Amino acid sequence: MNKTNIHNKKYLISASIAMVVALALISSPLVAMDDAFATHKKANKAKQSISQSQSSNQNAGCVSGGTTFLSCSNLSFQHQKNTGSNALAQSGQGGNFADQSISQSQSSSQTSNVVSGGNTIGSGNNINVQNQENSGSNAAAQS
Repeated sequence: MNKTNIHNKKYLISASIAMVVALALISSPLVAMDDAFATHKKANKAKQSISQSQSSNQNAGCVSGGTTFLSCSNLSFQHQKNTGSNALAQSGQGGNFADQSISQSQSSSQTSNVVSGGNTIGSGNNINVQNQENSGSNAAAQS
């Protein structure tokens, strides 16, 4: 083969690849299953949530040759409050789907070790106070 034929084949292959990529880029939005192209016959889908999470990990270690009075204690106070609303409304002819939630979670892990040669009164205590409050509403309406 001469250089001209090889050069022409490289251009043909490059042009063919470019055309395939261009066709894929142009046609992909047309076949995409996305609600951005919603019509009256498609279903409405909504997913809505309010999530709150708290975590506390505490570790205390005391080694003493004397008194360890009121030492090596872990204190954890956690409070979650949600006073907002989580409201959702949909209307459509093709059906509606709503997934709506309010979730709150709390966890606490506490470890305390005391080694003492004397008084350990009031030492090595783990105290954990957790509170969750949700005074908001979680309303959904569909037609």
